[in-house]
Amino acid sequence: MKKKLIAGNWKMNGSLAANEALIKALLAGLNNPGCAIAVCVPAIYLAQVRTLVAESPIDVGAQDVSQHESGAFTGEISAAMLKEAGIRYAIVGHSERRQYHLESDAVVALKAQRALACGVTPIVCVGETLAEREAGKTEEVVKRQLAAVIHTNGHCISEIVVAYEPVWAIGTGKTASPEQAQAVHAVLRAQLAAATPNAERVQILYGGSMNAANAAQLLSQADIDGGLVGGASLKAPDFLSIIAAAL
Repeated sequence: MKKKLIAGNWKMNGSLAANEALIKALLAGLNNPGCAIAVCVPAIYLAQVRTLVAESPIDVGAQDVSQHESGAFTGEISAAMLKEAGIRYAIVGHSERRQYHLESDAVVALKAQRALACGVTPIVCVGETLAEREAGKTEEVVKRQLAAVIHTNGHCISEIVVAYEPVWAIGTGKTASPEQAQAVHAVLRAQLAAATPNAERVQILYGGSMNAANAAQLLSQADIDGGLVGGASLKAPDFLSIIAAAL
């Protein structure tokens, strides 16, 4: 049975002092966790946090990765660079990147491909807006987004992590009900099963305002294999509560 994964997405938050305090509090509160744990931090803090969590159960992830291998791409960070720095995960296709940086499904698929080629595990985000949900297009949208990644990555697809993040539930305090989340996770699992015989290896995380109060109920669903946690990952007690719920 695969372990659940609880990954924190710090977004554009943190400072050297705050990061150290948060990591120290997390390490002090961990007691033989029954799940895999990661924190995805701003690029400038990757080295600091990697040092802070050394010899601990916590892995480090980046919040993005370039679709290019190298070259004249000022400000970009390649998958090879992340791998060399000891980074385990890279978030790709987060709704904020899709919305504010106009990343297409094809670009997201390429980013996942670059990560996989360098031994970095991409956390591929998919999810619908409120308008798309209200129009009954949830399944169509998430399947289209995941299909691009499957098409580009083929036989490697069982090596990715998927995160379902309903856009309407990110940073809004709204959360998909456990039943709503499970229904979409089941669709994604079936899509993966059609693409690879190893679909059960893929962790499918829920990423829409998971917090200490709702984590246990969400994580009890059959196809929810963990969480991509935003605001709650910046508060050690809350993040530790979510980790404790991931049995």
